[in-house]
Amino acid sequence: MIELLLLLAAVFAIGFAAGHYYRVYSLQNRAEANLAARLIENFTAPSYHLMNNVTLRRNDGTSQVDHILIARSGVYVIETKNYKGWIFANPRHSMWTQVLFKSKFRFLNPVHQNFGHVRAVQSLLDFLPPETISSAVVFTGKAEFKTELPVGVYSTASFINHIRSQVTEVMSENRMQFCIGRLEANRLALTQQTDVEHRQYVQRKHGGV
Repeated sequence: MIELLLLLAAVFAIGFAAGHYYRVYSLQNRAEANLAARLIENFTAPSYHLMNNVTLRRNDGTSQVDHILIARSGVYVIETKNYKGWIFANPRHSMWTQVLFKSKFRFLNPVHQNFGHVRAVQSLLDFLPPETISSAVVFTGKAEFKTELPVGVYSTASFINHIRSQVTEVMSENRMQFCIGRLEANRLALTQQTDVEHRQYVQRKHGGV
């Protein structure tokens, strides 16, 4: 009987964790779509160009970038997160913590995660000064940070305000088009196989996190 109870408890724990993962994944997709809509609404051509779900080759695998906003003021590499509850975040730690209904969930530090995406974009746009390509982590949900907000982390509204405040032009429209062409030429096709290969790479790199 004890063995059966332990087995049932383990099955419940695995199912709960898997259910949480798939709920977050589904919300993440909706969050990415919502953020893309807000960015398109606020930032229009010819001064801005938004690319969504961009998978790029790296030496050790792939980088899957939620959004890349190319603007006269620079290139913004955006990681989107959708979380509720309390967030405990230390920019130096590899993992952050979400507290939701007395349960705790750990997730990869999205600032660190996005560094790899930024490097992948920088390697393709090597004709731009590196500082013109910046990282942005946008939390679209109703999360409340219980620690100091790390640099480069925004809500949807604060990120839009941040972009609006960037008034110094660092590239011409022609140079913007060159950036777009380089990225479009090197992004992988939006297929299920591309997605599966990227997730396998992440699993190998982070041990299934």
